[in-house]
Amino acid sequence: MKLLVILLFSGLITGCRGNSSHNLPPKLLLVSFDGFRADYLQNYEFPHLRNFIKEGVLVEHVENVFITKTFPNHYSIVTGLYEESHGIVANSMYDVITKKHFSDFDDKDPFWWNEAVPIWVTNQLQENRSSAAAMWPGTDVPIHNTTPSYFMNYSSSVSFEERLNNITMWLMNSNPPVTFATLYWEEPDASGHKYGPEDKENMYRVLKEVDDLIGELVHKLKVLGLWEDLNVIITSDHGMTQCSKDKLINLDLCIDHSSYTLVDLTPVAAILPKINTTEVYNKLKICNPHMNVYLKEDIPARFHYQHNDRIQPIILVADEGWTIVLNKSLPKLGDHGYDNSLSSMHPFLAAHGPAFHKGYKHSTINSVDIYPMMCHILGLKPHPNNGTFGHTKCLLVDQWCINLPEAIGIVIGALLVLTTLTCLIIIMQNRLSVPRPFSRLQLQEDDDDPLIE
Repeated sequence: MKLLVILLFSGLITGCRGNSSHNLPPKLLLVSFDGFRADYLQNYEFPHLRNFIKEGVLVEHVENVFITKTFPNHYSIVTGLYEESHGIVANSMYDVITKKHFSDFDDKDPFWWNEAVPIWVTNQLQENRSSAAAMWPGTDVPIHNTTPSYFMNYSSSVSFEERLNNITMWLMNSNPPVTFATLYWEEPDASGHKYGPEDKENMYRVLKEVDDLIGELVHKLKVLGLWEDLNVIITSDHGMTQCSKDKLINLDLCIDHSSYTLVDLTPVAAILPKINTTEVYNKLKICNPHMNVYLKEDIPARFHYQHNDRIQPIILVADEGWTIVLNKSLPKLGDHGYDNSLSSMHPFLAAHGPAFHKGYKHSTINSVDIYPMMCHILGLKPHPNNGTFGHTKCLLVDQWCINLPEAIGIVIGALLVLTTLTCLIIIMQNRLSVPRPFSRLQLQEDDDDPLIE
C-alpha cells in the first residue's frame, strides 16, 4: 500500500509540473565553480548556496575521475566517460604518432576531443533544439564538426556577469530554443592554488565572492522568469589540498632530465622515456617514498587510466600534499590531481528545478553519473558511458527510489504484517478445532444399557 501511495503521489506531482510548463521542452543549465572542494560547505558560510540547496537537492560528495584535473574532469561530467575512454587524459598531453601537443593554451584542435561526444553536441543535433556555453572547457572547439549554436571563446578576463548575461539571453531569446547551457567560472580554483585551502582568511573572502555569484545567478533567473522552469546544476571538477615546501619530490635528484620527456607535471607526472623504459622506471621507482611509480600496464584498475595511447609509458603519482618538481621551488600552495579516492579531491553537486526534489540530501555519486542524469532530464538518448543512472534516481521527481533504510523498514513492516496475519489464522483455526465441552448423554428407549451405572 505504501508503495502504491508513493507511486501515485509521484505521478501526480510529475503530471502537475508537466502541465505548469505547458509541455515546453525541458531546459538545463550546468554550472561549474572550478576547484570547489566538497567540505568547503561545512567549513564556511554560504547563505545563497544554502538557500539554493534548501529548495533543491544536495549531493555531499561527488567522486570524480583520475586524474583529478580540470580538463579531464570537465569532459567526464559532460560525456559520462572515464579519461581513458574520452581521451582528455591530462591538462598537458602529447601524441607520439602525430607529434601533437595539448595544453591549457593550445586546446582548440578537435583531434583531442573527438574520441567522445559531449552532451552539448548531442543536444545540438536534435531537431528544434540548440545548445549554449559560457567558457566550459571544450565548448569553443568544433567537436565532430559541431559547436554549440552560441558560445564564447575562452578568456579568463571575461567577468562572471558578462558570462551570465550571455547565457540568460540565449536561454530566453533563441530560435530554436536553447535547452542545454553551460557556465564556467575559475574560482575558487585559482585562489586555492595561490593561498592553499587551509588559508582560512583568504579562502573565506574568495568563497564569499563565489557565494555572492551564486546569489547573483539565482536573482537573475528569478527576475527574467526562468527560475521555476529551468533545471540548474551547480557542481565542480575537483577539490584542492594544501601543499608545503617541506613536501617536495625533486626528480633532478633521481634521474638525469635528458633521459626522458616530461609531458605533464605534478601531482601526476607523465614520463616519456628517451632511453630504455625499464632503466628510467627503475631509477624513478626508488626516487621518493611519497611517490608511486607505475608502468602504464601496471596502473591500478580502479583508476580507469590505462587504455589510451595518450597515457605515457610511466606515470608518477604523488601522495596527498606532496609536489613533484624539477627544482627545489614550490610552484603553488594548493593543488589537485591526486588520487580520486581522497575526500579532499571531491567536489559537491547541488541542483534545483522541476526535475529535482526539494530539500533532499544524498551522500555520494560518481561524476560520470551526472551525464546519464542530464540526458534523462533533457530526453536525450545517451551515448555509451561509464555512468549509472540508478545512482541519481533519488534526486529526480519522476523516478521511484527507495534508499536502504526505507527498504529495510518496508521489508520489516511487511514481515510484521505477515507474522501478525499468520498468528491470527493459527488462533482462529485452533478455536474452530477445539472439541465441545462434555454433556450428559441422552439415552433413547432402544439404546443398550449404559456401561457405566
